[in-house]
Amino acid sequence: MSIGTLTREVFDIKDLNLWYGEHHALKSINFPINKKEVTAIIGPSGCGKSTFIKTLNLMINMVPNVKMTGEINFNGQNVLNEKIDLVDLRKHVGMVFQKGNPFPQSIYDNIAYGPRIHGVKRKKDLDEIVTKSLMDVALWDEVKDRLHAPALGLSGGQQQRLCIARALATKPDVLLMDEPTSALDPISTLKIEELILELKEKYTIVIVTHNMQQASRVSDKTAFFLMGELIELDSTSTIFSNPKDSRTEGYITGRFG
Repeated sequence: MSIGTLTREVFDIKDLNLWYGEHHALKSINFPINKKEVTAIIGPSGCGKSTFIKTLNLMINMVPNVKMTGEINFNGQNVLNEKIDLVDLRKHVGMVFQKGNPFPQSIYDNIAYGPRIHGVKRKKDLDEIVTKSLMDVALWDEVKDRLHAPALGLSGGQQQRLCIARALATKPDVLLMDEPTSALDPISTLKIEELILELKEKYTIVIVTHNMQQASRVSDKTAFFLMGELIELDSTSTIFSNPKDSRTEGYITGRFG
């Protein structure tokens, strides 16, 4: 897979269907994702939010008995093509999970892990990547004097920012975030939200969140999923003030979910 110049649409998902065995989990999803925007995905538990985000870099392939049809076009190339290079895809489409999951290594080695896999060997180059990645997530000043200490010694909020830095170290185009603040305290959550707003100057971000206030604070567009269907996708201001579908309004106003 060769990556060229990104167009306005980083992803263009067309008629995507996904099954876990016999269970039809995603149903005919059509979903454009624009460059350097934050797209939030909301909906009740079990509606397909996390399943969908894991299709974008094919992390979903790690689940047994998954079948997909349709197209997931990344920069004009369908990643469901059998010839796709998964290592290359995941270099360009990074992911941060619900709970900070640092490797049981030093802070430095956590950040350097991805670049090393992709062939960066010189210590000077790795030092620059580690420094920049930690600065990008506003963690450098907090850890610069203990880069070789275990990453698992960091606080929960610091671990999550470290994992974002680890994802940024391979210079992705897109950053996927699956409920990145659900395990964090309010102060750490605020730092992550501020970070998201800064990062969208350079990256395309897709965030799954159960927190509708968070979606309204950080995103440009919001998508509402329900029972495996994409019910509505629009500007965040429209979704929260004037949704077109009564099911979206019902969820946002707390009538269900």
